[in-house]
Amino acid sequence: MSAQNLIKMANEIARYFATEPDHALAVNGVRQHIKNFWTPGMRRDLGAWQEKYPDAVLHPLVLASLKEPEETA
Repeated sequence: MSAQNLIKMANEIARYFATEPDHALAVNGVRQHIKNFWTPGMRRDLGAWQEKYPDAVLHPLVLASLKEPEETA
């Protein structure tokens, strides 16, 4: 899948979770959605793309979900 499609999908997920007033819940929602519904390759490709182009067009919630470690329950 192209990086453009991954970015578009990730940003759409983030826009959905942006309605959550609790920032931590919104970040966790984005992270969990990507973990549950994206293949490992898609997740790797998005992370690699973001590392290569750190100032690019990813929604702040996507960026936070890629940077912050997963919380343990």
